[in-house]
Amino acid sequence: MKIAVLPGDGIGPEVIAQAIKVLNALAKDGLKIEIEQAPIGGAAYDASGDPLPDATLKLARAADAVLMGAVGGIRYDTLPREVRPEQGLLRIRKELGVFANLRPAILYPELVNASTLKAEFVSGLDILIIRELTGDVYFGKPRGRRTTNGGEKEGFDTMMYSESEIARIAHIGFKVAMKRDKKLCSVDKANVLDTSMLWREVVSGIGKEYPQVALSHMLVDSAAMQLVRRPKQFDVILTGNLFGDILSDEASMLTGSIGMLPSASLDEKNKGLYEPIHGSAPDIAGKNLANPLATILSVAMMLRYTLGKESIAKRVEDAVKNVLQQGFRTGDIAASGEQIIGTNEMGDAVVNAL
Repeated sequence: MKIAVLPGDGIGPEVIAQAIKVLNALAKDGLKIEIEQAPIGGAAYDASGDPLPDATLKLARAADAVLMGAVGGIRYDTLPREVRPEQGLLRIRKELGVFANLRPAILYPELVNASTLKAEFVSGLDILIIRELTGDVYFGKPRGRRTTNGGEKEGFDTMMYSESEIARIAHIGFKVAMKRDKKLCSVDKANVLDTSMLWREVVSGIGKEYPQVALSHMLVDSAAMQLVRRPKQFDVILTGNLFGDILSDEASMLTGSIGMLPSASLDEKNKGLYEPIHGSAPDIAGKNLANPLATILSVAMMLRYTLGKESIAKRVEDAVKNVLQQGFRTGDIAASGEQIIGTNEMGDAVVNAL
């Protein structure tokens, strides 16, 4: 299996290095993989003036799966939008057609005290957010900036979904729900937005094909509130690109740290782009402080969804549980008095647990 590795910016190369340690350890145990690296984001812009060079995209298309770190950084914020690091991320998602973004939010028992919510509300939490990834306001056109006749500047973006785009992500949501607790909550803003009205109509229609799944609908503002009020009421949350971006970051804090959340972005054939949901965190880059567990858990998702290695995926997840049970903590998940280790040491601990 060929894996394209795109380290990215900030802490991206550091956490990716730990994931590669895990992959190399699995390779020694017989997993047949080939790893090739290429730049993306700010690193690619620095090297070539393009956040997604043709060579990187060619490698990603040829690979069986793509493992990626975070992109971006403060020093790129003044660049024209079309060459900012985030445009490389958006473009590779679109070019690869990875429309289904799966973001689990699981609270490990050892990290209950790391959550900002009371233990009785989050203990045992296991939510899966399914976010449509290649449509919505991030990709809709027209978009841009203009000056009115009165000389005032305006910015405009277009929120847009087609019936077919909604239907294909809805089918993913219902199929995943069938394998879990058969409960799906579709999140929209149907009381205000025409886009969301269509979303709700299409999801409701698809739901009739899955009568075993209990379908509910919730407005996004209410869902944001309910995630912190009573999060365990949710099992699978299905939503669009913009709302999913926000809600999944909110859900990450229920688990104690955004550094614990992996993600999988899949195309129609289960080829995937795998990445932690956290950002590039340039303030801690190069300081051996970042939590690599979300990236390592992204490897587990890659093994499960694209490479079809369920037993090996579970080995990686069990290794992460093992290091947490042993008391290993990076700073973001450490409670008062717990010993803190660095990025490299956490990667080594997972390899040792394997």
